[in-house]
Amino acid sequence: MSAMSSFLERVTASGAAAGLNTQAAKFTAVALAASFTTATLILSIQGSQRNRRVRQLKDDLRKSIPPPPAFDAYSDPVNNNNYTGAASTTLPGLQPLQQGAGGRSLLLDGGLQVDEELVREQLARNIAFLGEEGVDKLRKSFVIIVGAGGVGSWAASMLIRSGVGKIRIIDFDQVSLSSLNRHATAVQADVGTPKVTAMKKAFQSIAPWVEVDARVELFQEDCAEELLSGNPDYVVDAIDNINTKLALLKFCYDHKIPVMSSMGAGAKADPSRVQISDISETFEDPLARAVRRKIKKMGVDTGIEVVYSTEKPHHVKLLPLDETQAQEADEYAALPDFRSRILPVLGPLPAMFGMSMATFITCKIAGWPMEPLPIKCREGLYVRVHRELRVRESKLEKGIETIALDRRDVGYVIEEIFRGKSALSGSMEKIGLCRWKRDKPLSLQNVVVLTKSELEKHVKLPADADLVEIYGQDKVDAVDAKFREEAELSRLR
Repeated sequence: MSAMSSFLERVTASGAAAGLNTQAAKFTAVALAASFTTATLILSIQGSQRNRRVRQLKDDLRKSIPPPPAFDAYSDPVNNNNYTGAASTTLPGLQPLQQGAGGRSLLLDGGLQVDEELVREQLARNIAFLGEEGVDKLRKSFVIIVGAGGVGSWAASMLIRSGVGKIRIIDFDQVSLSSLNRHATAVQADVGTPKVTAMKKAFQSIAPWVEVDARVELFQEDCAEELLSGNPDYVVDAIDNINTKLALLKFCYDHKIPVMSSMGAGAKADPSRVQISDISETFEDPLARAVRRKIKKMGVDTGIEVVYSTEKPHHVKLLPLDETQAQEADEYAALPDFRSRILPVLGPLPAMFGMSMATFITCKIAGWPMEPLPIKCREGLYVRVHRELRVRESKLEKGIETIALDRRDVGYVIEEIFRGKSALSGSMEKIGLCRWKRDKPLSLQNVVVLTKSELEKHVKLPADADLVEIYGQDKVDAVDAKFREEAELSRLR
């Protein structure tokens, strides 16, 4: 009260000094004090409501998450259990999702429930980005991850965090101390246990409503039909053995199962070189080259999406074996005839591969438009194409010294507008740029990517040539759509 009285006296004195009479000054002071008191009360009530809501959400979340499974022999590294070759393992935990009464909750194993409101709150950012329909598709989707190492664990982790409702993880290997530098979920307590078991345990605490089918098993061609059963929406290939990888990719291709494959993340460090493309468009990646050549002999030229790196791994080599290790190499292999020498791996790169795959697959399932650049950062190509474009323009406009597009524009047109491919054929071989309409000036909305042979024919067309008659309405409409897209991007830049 003394503070309020002091405040009123100061306001009254200020009002009097400003020429107001004493009574008016007092009315002004009382009005200000009342406003101040009301604002303080409102803020206090709002703060109390927020704190109460946060406490309620925390209590609901704590009650909704099932307790961790009891510690037993199958997850005890002290017992030195050998899991390699086991058919499968499951953790006591979640069963398939069931809708609770009124659709407000999800029934988990043991009768525990997760409030649907909490699930939606956890997925709120994805709902805001992908929309209700997109996230609904994700929650009804089924993805299989083959390989639970540095790439596969991150792919699986981000898929369940993004809303995928069911996953199956397949891997025969165990967590080792050396794998902790790149594994998404494993901790020291998991060393000696199957990777898929460690992942399922971790996923229970992240997204307990997701159905996780953990299989401690080596993927092989003769068991592919059973391991890939259930009509998956996507398969993630995170296998690092080339023969097993080829068997998986061929099976998916033959059975029309969408599959995305990880190429070589070992011995690389440059995050700017990580790219996504069709297997037929890869370059600079030794594993991608080997897979591309071998699978082509199996009758597959294209149709398999991959994540790879264009970085040349020239700084590091295979980890050497000493004389004793060389004599006993089989003892250092995870399985007979399996690789015993490996490339050193910088932890973040496999994680980037896995997260790139999860992002791509999430968008594909949700129906979010995505068209990755098959190749980027080709400075030598941009210099050549820009030089050749300048020569063509000089023939159209005598005496010009500069053209409307610089080298950065050339890279932008090739990669961002036309995705590195010819506007007419979709080919990436020996591409260049020229005006689309000869009677219009060169600009970002009047330049196309064509192959060398297509360029030679196009530049010889009359200035007033009917492009619809020459190329067809579909091709002209597709090019015009690219120009409209560029115009919108230019407006936003």
